[in-house]
Amino acid sequence: MQTERLKKYAELIVKCGLNVQKGQEVNIRCGLDQPEFVAMVTEECYKCGADKVKVEWSYMPISKIHYNYRSLESLSEFTDIEKAEWQRKVDKLTCLLWLDSDDPDGLNGTDSEKISKANIARYPFIKPYRDLLENKYQWCIASVPGREWARKIYPQLSDEEAVNELWNNILDCSRVDNDPISAWEVHNKNLASRCEFLNKYKFEKLEYKSSNGTDFTVGLNPLGIFMGGGEYTLGSNIYYNPNIPSEEVFTTPMRGIAEGKVVATKPLSYQGKLIEDFSLEFKNGKVVKVQAKKNQDLLEKMVSMDEGAPYLGECALIAYDSPINNTGILFYNTLFDENASCHLALGRGFNNCIEGYEKYSVEDFEKLGVNNSMIHVDFMIGSKDMSITGVTKDGKRVSIFENGNWAI
Repeated sequence: MQTERLKKYAELIVKCGLNVQKGQEVNIRCGLDQPEFVAMVTEECYKCGADKVKVEWSYMPISKIHYNYRSLESLSEFTDIEKAEWQRKVDKLTCLLWLDSDDPDGLNGTDSEKISKANIARYPFIKPYRDLLENKYQWCIASVPGREWARKIYPQLSDEEAVNELWNNILDCSRVDNDPISAWEVHNKNLASRCEFLNKYKFEKLEYKSSNGTDFTVGLNPLGIFMGGGEYTLGSNIYYNPNIPSEEVFTTPMRGIAEGKVVATKPLSYQGKLIEDFSLEFKNGKVVKVQAKKNQDLLEKMVSMDEGAPYLGECALIAYDSPINNTGILFYNTLFDENASCHLALGRGFNNCIEGYEKYSVEDFEKLGVNNSMIHVDFMIGSKDMSITGVTKDGKRVSIFENGNWAI
């Protein structure tokens, strides 16, 4: 892989993704797969004026061993060290970068129920810190190739060839070419123009239809707005891009208003396992039935994690004719597959998708119809023939998607 192109990617992530400011602290979460690139990103953070960069390494085979051997009580513990680390993030508004390279099947053979129970037990301790951080700090999710992930996509290639091919895919989809930062400035403007068009209609609901069985209506929040691309932190007003790549325009729907069936068009990697060939049925906004050919039990556990888990937190619109989908690759990775075509998300909604969100308290958002949950899990429903119609409060119908792509 060309070093200069990787340096451009590192610069893009730090300057456009996180937009690190002088004096800020940065946490980088990553696997052991690409240490040379992590070093590039770390140096770029310091060049942008970061005061401290902390790298948190992980290794999925060791995580699997922990899940298999540690007791539920041990996994559920929230230690004093963790409390101090979370408090420092709140005090410093630490930037967070996650460089994802996880093996999509890396936790096969673990006890999903034990993992879920441990996460449920820990959540009440973590939630107060997350509430204090909400919308106030810069964060970004980007990807680097892992060997097992690359082999999943390219089983016919050698390890080295597969990793190099996945590097090329990641860089191409992330617009890493001659001038990536300028390319993202143009891309952000295009996404903003989509949002502006949708927001002027104040749609009451969206209707989805596809020949694969999706026939679904979701209610939108009367105070909701569509967002896409970069966004601003609350208070410090720093512009950053949470996802690289990103093709989506999204909003938070109204909790409790969703009816019908949605059929997933790509597998979902959840807790290190793949849920495949699945569908969900909604009534009064809530998932009432799930079906999956693979790992249905995991899907059932996911939608029962807490009270908000079976409700929707996001509706995202992405053209089927997107740069990621046009690769023809199933990435087995949510960051990429969710940006290949339209998706929904179960669980936590986005407070900043409420107009004037800065004037509301955490408690206000639930009253306003924003779903609250410990999970936020995206799953893909976009198809080649999907149609989406927006319906206004006075009954006006506007075609938003036709044959899987934007109609506006």
